[in-house]
Amino acid sequence: MAKSVSISRRLAGGLLLGLFAFGALAADGMPGMAKAAKQELGASAIFAPDGSLLVATKQGDHVMLYRSRDEGQSWSAPAAVNARPEAISADGENRPKLAFAADGGLLVSWTRPLGKPYSGAIRLARADDGQNFAAPLTVHKDPAEITHRFESLLTTPDNKVIVAWIDKRDLEAAKAGKSAYRGAAIYSAVSTDGGRSFQAERKLADHSCECCRITSALDHDGTPLFMWRHVYAPNERDHALARLATDGTPASVQRATFDRWKVDGCPHHGPSLVVDGAGVRHAVWFNQKDGEGRVFYGRLLPGAEIRVEGQRPVGGPRAAHADLATAGGKLAIVWKEFDGERTQLRGLISGDGGQRFDELQLAATEGASDQPRVIRRQDKLYAFWRTEKEGFRVLVLP
Repeated sequence: MAKSVSISRRLAGGLLLGLFAFGALAADGMPGMAKAAKQELGASAIFAPDGSLLVATKQGDHVMLYRSRDEGQSWSAPAAVNARPEAISADGENRPKLAFAADGGLLVSWTRPLGKPYSGAIRLARADDGQNFAAPLTVHKDPAEITHRFESLLTTPDNKVIVAWIDKRDLEAAKAGKSAYRGAAIYSAVSTDGGRSFQAERKLADHSCECCRITSALDHDGTPLFMWRHVYAPNERDHALARLATDGTPASVQRATFDRWKVDGCPHHGPSLVVDGAGVRHAVWFNQKDGEGRVFYGRLLPGAEIRVEGQRPVGGPRAAHADLATAGGKLAIVWKEFDGERTQLRGLISGDGGQRFDELQLAATEGASDQPRVIRRQDKLYAFWRTEKEGFRVLVLP
């Protein structure tokens, strides 16, 4: 059993007062994919270079930043990232994100919902000293009140910051021209100054799914990778993987999974991707295969066409929202799974690059919970999980 520590009930109670359930909308109006109302518990965690643990989440109209210097046993009073209040999205697939630029600046990104349903703007704030944030900026130049949502935040060793998101400007243009268009599109914007400013956005691909998170990683040679659920003609919702050129344009966009799930709706269930020290790409994703919806793990081997090696189901038939990371020669996967009474946090750990895994039973909760994350501190891996009743939970993985 992994060691578990959590935020104090006093702090958790104060935080949760501002997090009321709201009517979650269907997958951008798509029939049959409505989601039940739920609390916005979406949070992200990262270890800072000084070893402190940072958590970003929503409280009312602010993104709040928590700090812990003892791996989550106690927490500082939260500080607001955005001084001026604004709407914040903080569900599991569209939560605030955290990253450090190569120059040490702390970055926080989030989606700001706008007036129209499913519309949003991608926002980013930077703290040069890791504490005091400048006013947030809108990453994209497009001002339209349309979908710019589900951003992914990636930093590179040369101090670039790349943000990719789901964008519906091309769908809106197709509607205006009375032509067909599958899904949405993926756009990205690049900053060359550590997130202080961004160049004009570029389209990575047409025909993405509408409401699944995007994942990102640096490839073995440092090339930025972005992976998302794609809509292959006529309606197969597998995944695509893009490698970006130095200017942020897509050098290649390839099909990355081949389960051929035919569904006219968005599953609200995006992938996760990591590249290990040997240069192997590991991914987890949710798809339906052979009539059964499951979480899968596989290694994405590069080539003229990507080949999936070692694909295997993760957890049981109710496994959901898996994440993975690698450190110290180990690969860890975590996910949550409802057993009929409680939601279990479970994991897999591999010391041989994903050839074999040991199972972990990590924690459980009786209330609502966010999607779990795997985070790293040097050569150690941790599971981070926010639950309604227990607050922030940090579990050391073996």
